[in-house]
Amino acid sequence: MSKQYRFLLLSLLVFALFLLDIFIGSVRIPFDETLRILFSRQKFSGGDYEIWNNVVLLFRLPRAVTALTAGVGLSLGGLCMQTLFRNPLAGPSVLGITAGANFAVALVVLVLGAGAAGQHVSALSGHYRLFVVGAAVAGAGGVLMIVLLISRFVGSVTILLLFGLMCGYLANSLVTLLIHFASAGQLQAYIQWTFGSFGSTSQSDMIFLTVLAAVLLVPAVLLIKPMNAFLLGQEYAASMGVHVKRIRIILISLTSVFAGIITAYCGPVTFIGVAVPHIARGVMGTSDHRMVLPATLLLGASTALFADLISHTPGFPGVLPLNAITALIGVPVVIWVLARGSRRAGIV
Repeated sequence: MSKQYRFLLLSLLVFALFLLDIFIGSVRIPFDETLRILFSRQKFSGGDYEIWNNVVLLFRLPRAVTALTAGVGLSLGGLCMQTLFRNPLAGPSVLGITAGANFAVALVVLVLGAGAAGQHVSALSGHYRLFVVGAAVAGAGGVLMIVLLISRFVGSVTILLLFGLMCGYLANSLVTLLIHFASAGQLQAYIQWTFGSFGSTSQSDMIFLTVLAAVLLVPAVLLIKPMNAFLLGQEYAASMGVHVKRIRIILISLTSVFAGIITAYCGPVTFIGVAVPHIARGVMGTSDHRMVLPATLLLGASTALFADLISHTPGFPGVLPLNAITALIGVPVVIWVLARGSRRAGIV
């Protein structure tokens, strides 16, 4: 099958899953009514019509758009990190960025009491919710600033990787201490946030995330050629005229901004960033970023939409933890990557 047909099928898959994520949910809404709500300017009020309007426009549409943009951002971050560090298990959390956001949210919820009533973080209203989101962005940004500062003095990406991992371990240890002294209500709010959810965004959040994704995709596309050079090592890339330190900073910043914002709104969503780039390489049959990058974006969106669709299975009470579903998708991929690497190394 040609590359063009593969891209066409991936695009159709994203479109189909996006529509399914809007049409299917715990509240049954007729198909024709969902279409009317989405595409008709005439809105009816009262009874079921008003409820359906609110469900589709205020909950399902923002949730589907958030899943799509989060999948794009996390998978792109994973591709950038795997290319930069030449490590198949690298992802958006590899530099401790997600852990920084996680620690900041834990600090707000467990110490300042934003979730003292046992609410899910995403259900907090007013300034409390903005405070939680702002804290996550600040936590991710703080770790980013430290990593970028270190990267100016460290030439080895391996040392930079280890430094990021240590930052993550430090942040997680501080979170454990906070959990130990938290009350039951605060602990419940924080733990529910760690499950991950694409359903915590409003219409204004949806617009912000869409604009952010569109803006950050521009430098990613412009860096395709340097990223291809990085596949053969940074020494080779430097010999080809690539400004290694500058590209490294851009890739780290791109991944960190995406990961920080997505973690702020959706919680620490796992495995999408690690698994999707490998699936994209397998689907396209190449490591060339001209093919792999767009395939990664499409597959990242598809994976996130599929996980969100499963988490809101009709007829099942409540919402399944998103991270449990992404783990079920991502773990087999990671095991396959490790097994393939072991066979190539002659271990098995």
